[in-house]
Amino acid sequence: MWPVVILLALVAVNIAATGVDFIVPSVNDDGRLGGAFVNILRRSVPLLLIALGMTLVIATKGIDLSVGAVYAIGAAIACQTIMDSSDQGAAGTVLTAIALALVVTAVIGAWNGVMVAAFGIQPIVATLILMIAGRGIAQLITGGQIPKVEDTSPFTELGRGAFLTIPIPIWIAALALTALALLTRRTALGMLLESVGGNPEASRLAGIRSKGITVLVYLVCGLCAGLAGLIGASNLGSADANNGGLWIELDAILAVVIGGTALLGGRFFLLGTTIGVVIIGTLEDTIINVGLSSQWQFTAKAIVVFVVALLQSPGFRAWILKPFKRTPQARVEAPAPAKAEEAAK
Repeated sequence: MWPVVILLALVAVNIAATGVDFIVPSVNDDGRLGGAFVNILRRSVPLLLIALGMTLVIATKGIDLSVGAVYAIGAAIACQTIMDSSDQGAAGTVLTAIALALVVTAVIGAWNGVMVAAFGIQPIVATLILMIAGRGIAQLITGGQIPKVEDTSPFTELGRGAFLTIPIPIWIAALALTALALLTRRTALGMLLESVGGNPEASRLAGIRSKGITVLVYLVCGLCAGLAGLIGASNLGSADANNGGLWIELDAILAVVIGGTALLGGRFFLLGTTIGVVIIGTLEDTIINVGLSSQWQFTAKAIVVFVVALLQSPGFRAWILKPFKRTPQARVEAPAPAKAEEAAK
């Protein structure tokens, strides 16, 4: 509930600063749906994809710091493959590049899961290794250059195109959210994730294959990061191994926390994570719209996380509401009736 309240408050601030056009969509000359809030949603798609994968990982009491590097690797593979082809506009070339990038990033994610589940390496350490090495791998793929894709290539439609006036990235995000929600809420997978994250030892004794589930969620997280890299590279028409997806892992963790998923594992909220991503995207625009410099972004994000964490804390809510609670009054017992002998005296 509280993330929704904060999102509505941010929207209200933006409407007060820029007018109602902030929330009202419009149709651009090219037939695509536009407007300030629609642009926020479209721009937030790569972060949302990564945050959804991160939510599943955190549900198993893990963490993935390598998603930014995996983002860069996926973008580098796709752009370099297309640039090296003789015909960048060929559909086969684009599909091959996309498939190759997704397969590689999924394998990288699975490797993170193997290091955590099979080798017993702490998640923060296992993924930190790839976080450091990943951008170097992306630079090796691109030869230290920034591969660029022609604007006429169908690949650019992935990040810039529209279907039924709605930007394609928003369609992709909606499909990813729906697929993960169905898998985790309509099958036993969600219960197994919460069981593994909430009590790993009890899960093991119950016969749950926690190692396989751990590898699976890291694989999905890597796949989501690779897809995010494809959308980011498609939108820009290039892949920057150094700056592509830089520090996006921190924003993803912030979104998960804002959405109400505990870092200790167990229960998770995909819809809450989605709201957290939109809050972050809206907050970035709010800072500009109210006249603050962009240097306030990190401070503002920290303040929002702090406020949401307090509002979601049962102890803090109890402390705030304590003065408003009525203290039950002690019952006054009526004196016992005098005994007959005492009354006769």
